[in-house]
Amino acid sequence: MKKNKPHILLTNDDGIRSPGLWAAARELSKIGYVTVAAPREQSSAMGRSLPSTSDGIIHKEQIQVNGQKWEVYAVGGSPAQAVLHGVLEILSQKPDLVVSGINYGENIGLGVTISGTVGAAMEAASMGIPALAISLQTETQYHLSHSEDINFLTAGYFTAYFAQLILKKKLPQEVDLLKVEVPNHATPQTEWRAARLSRSRYYDAVPAKRNSWEEPGPISYQHHEGIEHEVEDSDATILREKKMVAVTPINLDMTAPVTLSDFEKLLRA
Repeated sequence: MKKNKPHILLTNDDGIRSPGLWAAARELSKIGYVTVAAPREQSSAMGRSLPSTSDGIIHKEQIQVNGQKWEVYAVGGSPAQAVLHGVLEILSQKPDLVVSGINYGENIGLGVTISGTVGAAMEAASMGIPALAISLQTETQYHLSHSEDINFLTAGYFTAYFAQLILKKKLPQEVDLLKVEVPNHATPQTEWRAARLSRSRYYDAVPAKRNSWEEPGPISYQHHEGIEHEVEDSDATILREKKMVAVTPINLDMTAPVTLSDFEKLLRA
């Protein structure tokens, strides 16, 4: 018997208690069955990592959101591992779509391989599952928070909007996942544009401030100052300058777009 609704696996990198996750869950539940399997701890900037130190423990929990009870799965692992546990253990069959987000903070340019939000979507895509990674532009002080000051309503709208498009139209063979960035003051009427990845870091690394290497000193980050030099159709330009939703098609094949025979000749010359 054919099912009427698609099954969506939802995860994130901000952890199972994140308001961004639940904004996505509310909207996605209007279009399909949603299973939530997310890291039990804050797991930002873990990329697509599969740490050997993760315990893999899965706790089934009940969370109440806006009067609705959700049965969810808190996973002892990275965002990518949450996807693996969701697909291989929690679900009885592959989901129709994996959604990762909604993230506190945009994931732009060359930093996408750092992002746990994008990393989870990449892991799903590597398993042949259509995937969507979605983030909301916020100030950096909110990136590791679960702050209620951030309004995820519009980002929730675009989560469901692009999830429906993927499910209905299917991604082309050359596209493994979609990365969506929502401006901080967007409304459902805000326009969206297809965007290429910026060639900049977007966030610059900032060295630790300390007197000795014996003191704790994590590397921090700040916005890159070179945004004005971006190309017209980059995700950075579309989000920050044009104030539009930036939608980037991503392929997992990282082979440089060169003619391999010519490149080989160059190396042998």
